[in-house]
Amino acid sequence: MKVLGILLIVLVVLAVLYFLMIMPRMLHKPDTAPFKEWLYAHRGLHDNATEAPENSMAAFRKAVDAGFGIELDIQLTKDKIPVVFHDFTLKRVCGGEGKISDYTYEELQQFHLCDSVEKIPKFEDVLKMVDGKVPLIVEFKIERTDLSLCPLADKMLRAYKGMYCMESFNPLGVWWYRKKHPDLVRGQLSDAFLKEGEYVGILYFVLQNLLLNFVTKPDFVAYNHHYPEILSRKLCRGLYHNTAAAWTIKSQKELDEARKHFDIFIFDSFVPEAGK
Repeated sequence: MKVLGILLIVLVVLAVLYFLMIMPRMLHKPDTAPFKEWLYAHRGLHDNATEAPENSMAAFRKAVDAGFGIELDIQLTKDKIPVVFHDFTLKRVCGGEGKISDYTYEELQQFHLCDSVEKIPKFEDVLKMVDGKVPLIVEFKIERTDLSLCPLADKMLRAYKGMYCMESFNPLGVWWYRKKHPDLVRGQLSDAFLKEGEYVGILYFVLQNLLLNFVTKPDFVAYNHHYPEILSRKLCRGLYHNTAAAWTIKSQKELDEARKHFDIFIFDSFVPEAGK
């Protein structure tokens, strides 16, 4: 009986620790309600087979004209200029070698986005063009522990007059915003990494299950919409009333289904029905 009692105590302690680890921001929370009023075009309203490929000025203009919010990705060039680009490498979108961080901004202008005439845009130019017309979800692309993007992009965003929030897969970026700009809505991106099979190991177990929320204290969790059943994600939304964002919705059917489990929706590859 003594052993059983010790075991029960251990289980209770572990359960309490788990609930504390996944707990998002609970005090002094900024209002996420305005972000729920929009649908968000993933990397702009894009089609990579057209003259409006992903993360291009043309795709962002199309999203603004259609009245959709925008989700976009930012990272740093070699000369520390924030640009809008998703992959760390140039291969898929530009057919080039190396990483964004291997080139200066001017050197990057030799590349085209997919088969279009569009070039990799500066983040500041996108902000000027959008000019507060639609809200932005800004994903910070942070490789490993280099947080130099955060203060540079934050300076631009503080001067921006429109509605925006930040998110990152890298908890260090979300933690940076918790410390340096705590009044901003911040989001933890995640995925069912172990189920997807692409990433394995203890780090991805921790990230999949949001076990660093006690450090980052996110205002929303953005999760792969294919995995609404992940317990930590469900508890964040259901128990802690944390806002849940879904990525990336690719049909009206998926959007309708995701509404049961999420509050904010990032879409791609289709145009949602009017009013939906």
